[in-house]
Amino acid sequence: MAKKKESQGGADQKKASKASKAEKAPKPLAEKREPRLLRHYRDHVRPTLQEQFGFDNPHRIPGIEKVVVNVGIGDAPKNQKLLDSVVEELTIITGQKPVINRARKSISNFSLREGMPVGVSVTLRKSRMWEFLDRLISAAVPRVRDFRGLPSRSFDGRGNYTMGVKEQIIFPEINYDRVQEVHGMDITVVTSTNKDDEAFALLRQIGFPFRGEDKPVQIGTAA
Repeated sequence: MAKKKESQGGADQKKASKASKAEKAPKPLAEKREPRLLRHYRDHVRPTLQEQFGFDNPHRIPGIEKVVVNVGIGDAPKNQKLLDSVVEELTIITGQKPVINRARKSISNFSLREGMPVGVSVTLRKSRMWEFLDRLISAAVPRVRDFRGLPSRSFDGRGNYTMGVKEQIIFPEINYDRVQEVHGMDITVVTSTNKDDEAFALLRQIGFPFRGEDKPVQIGTAA
C-alpha cells in the first residue's frame, strides 16, 4: 500500500510539473492583421481601375510592388552621431532597419573616398509597405506646413512616382525633442505598370492627395 501511495504521489507531481510548464510556455502569436490599405486596394481600387481602363485580364490591373525611402547625408563621413540618428529615425518611421549607402568611387573635390557613408535607404515590400503608405497618406502628409497637394508630374515615364519630404518630423512617430538635425527624404513608389496614367490613377484611388483634388479618395471607400 505504501508503494502504491508513493507511485500515486509521483504521478501527481509529474502532472503538476507538466501543468506549470504549460503555463510558462509562450502563447502562440496572434494572426497577423491585414493592412487597412491593402484591404482598400483589393476591395475598392482594383474594381475601379478594371472598369476605368477596361482590363480584360485581372493580372493587368496595376499594383504597388515596393516603396523605397532614401535619405542623403552629406555630413555622414564627418558626423557619426548624425548617421546613427538618421538610421534610428528611419527605423522608427518604416519599421525596418535601413541600409547604409556608401560611395562607389573617390571624388577629391568633395573630399570623398570610396566606401564612405553618404546616406541610408530602406526598401519596403508587402505588409510593411502598405502600413507605411497608410501612415504617410493619413497622418504624415496632412502635417506638412502650407500643404497644397502632392505634385502630379513627379512620374518617371515608367509608372514610378517619387515625392520629396523636407522634414522627417511630419511623421508622428518622431519625437521632436530627440531630433539631432532636421532632414528630408525621397520616397519612391514603384508600381507594376509602365504607364504614368495608370500609375496616377492607382495612387489617386489609393488616397494620394494630388494637387487639384478637392476631395481625395478616403481609404475604405470608392471614388
